[in-house]
Amino acid sequence: MVINTNISAQNTAQLLSSSSSLLSQSLARLSSGSKINSPSDDSAGLAVSMKLNAQMARIDGATNNVGNAISFNQTQDGYLQKVSDALSRMSELGVLAQDVTKSSSDRDLYNQEFQTLGKYINSVATQDFNGVSLFNDTSSAPLKVTVDSEGSTFSMQGVNLGSASYTNATADNISTIGSSTTGAIKAVADVNTAIAQLAADRASIGANIESLTYYNDQLSTLNNNLSAANSRIMDVDVAQESTQYAKYNILVQSGTAMLAQANALPQTALKLLQ
Repeated sequence: MVINTNISAQNTAQLLSSSSSLLSQSLARLSSGSKINSPSDDSAGLAVSMKLNAQMARIDGATNNVGNAISFNQTQDGYLQKVSDALSRMSELGVLAQDVTKSSSDRDLYNQEFQTLGKYINSVATQDFNGVSLFNDTSSAPLKVTVDSEGSTFSMQGVNLGSASYTNATADNISTIGSSTTGAIKAVADVNTAIAQLAADRASIGANIESLTYYNDQLSTLNNNLSAANSRIMDVDVAQESTQYAKYNILVQSGTAMLAQANALPQTALKLLQ
């Protein structure tokens, strides 16, 4: 029996220190809801989680881009719906102006409305979406939308209301001298060409919206899957961790009691000296 070196107390103190450290770690996990509160908890897991978080942030950015692109196309189609109504009325006016029972003054009234509708279409051609032109020619430089976390892009089919298919119709005049209907006949042909082009343009916009919606759904699914993967790495299982906490708490309390007993062992040596 020795007094200067209490091996039992040293071993007990070491075990108590280890249990206390584990108890503190368990408390940190339960209070934060995260299994990794410092790199030492799981360095590899932390590295993977950081990459997943960065990718999810990029996906959020791409989702915003796609959402804005869908709104851009929906705005285009909203305008083109009214352009369609205007062209339909212009074609009707062109036919009405071909009525041989109409006088020149009647045709002038038809032409006045025809010209007003043409100016409306020309005005729509100048509209923009957050500073980006809705109806400029984009054939040489199509608008590209980022559709994934790695920067891949989707090229949207553009609409050009300044093309000859539209400007020929809006520049026509259905008011003619005497009983001639030449201008009205030409206007109807040009408006029909514009209507055909408009149908093709709206179909392109519909294809854009459909494709972008698929990309948006894909990004949402991917983001959910990455979030689940990151959760398995970072989020604490409260049921499991509370069990560990109870275990470490008992070990700390019993270790503290045993350390007190171990520190009291050298006192038995006093009985030998009495």
